[in-house]
Amino acid sequence: MHLILQLAHRLSATRSHEDRGAALVEYALLIVLIAMVVVAALVGLGEGLSGTFSEIDSGVANRP
Repeated sequence: MHLILQLAHRLSATRSHEDRGAALVEYALLIVLIAMVVVAALVGLGEGLSGTFSEIDSGVANRP
């Protein structure tokens, strides 16, 4: 989480001093939202891919 906040701070460094706090919060929220979508996608795909790779493994192991 610290890395995310550092990245958001660097992205907002070009804004004026008054906007810096608001921009930091906005960037942090965007980064957290993107991270949540990525994790959800990986979890969803991971379960489906696990079954697919198991079928492939069985097919290769049973090959003459």
